Amino acid sequence: MTETVTETATHTAGGFAPPTRFAVPGRIAVSGQVAGTWQTATLTEIRRETPRAATFRFAVPGWAGHLPGQHLMLRLTAGDGYVAQRHYSLASAPDDSGHIELTLDHVADGEVSGWFHTVARPGDRIEVRGPLSGFFAWPGDRPALLLGAGSGVVPLMSMVRHHRARGLTVPLRLLVSARSPEELIYARELGAETTPVFTRSAPDGAPVGRLAAAHLAPLLAEPPGGGWEAYVCGSNAFAEHASRLLVAAGQPVDRIRIERFG
Repeated sequence: MTETVTETATHTAGGFAPPTRFAVPGRIAVSGQVAGTWQTATLTEIRRETPRAATFRFAVPGWAGHLPGQHLMLRLTAGDGYVAQRHYSLASAPDDSGHIELTLDHVADGEVSGWFHTVARPGDRIEVRGPLSGFFAWPGDRPALLLGAGSGVVPLMSMVRHHRARGLTVPLRLLVSARSPEELIYARELGAETTPVFTRSAPDGAPVGRLAAAHLAPLLAEPPGGGWEAYVCGSNAFAEHASRLLVAAGQPVDRIRIERFG
């Protein structure tokens, strides 16, 4: 079930804030009861992705399931009662394993990301509620053009994993920007659907520079049947830049969904 509303979501230093502005149609309805219920999540695994990013896998037996692109609210409670809450994108594809995954950058002075990267160990418990927001969700029923930078690739990777796990034939392409190959999150998993763009250093003399019209031109010149639904996630600067490129190349404004962090 869908409803016609529009919004953009804004990431904060430790995750992202709830949607704050309405502008693009196509939100998927979210259960208020599920989204409002806190559940216990047990950390089961930590995987290093880059020098600054790691994936944290949790067992959540009561997890109701999610769509690729959705996020959750995470709550940490200290021994003295101090509570910290953050919104984080879900990195894992939907499945029935009772597990979810989050990939977190180690943000300078970030109290929540700092705890995860320096203190957290398998067996630790936190609280989560969600999934939240249907705006940035991709049900797998439409061609998806994904543009991400840095940790903005996290919700997009959930879409890629879903596409692979379900053997979907609907077109999906990912253009992901990173400073260098060493900082490319999920580098070991990226495949033929992915075009990496390196802004500081690249392997084997490959071009270096930010996402440009030339990267988008081949895809937007020959769109799939029905056209692309574009999903953009990254910093404010990246989101503005990528969105302008898309519009200039002819992508309809009402088919661009944006999440920003910063």
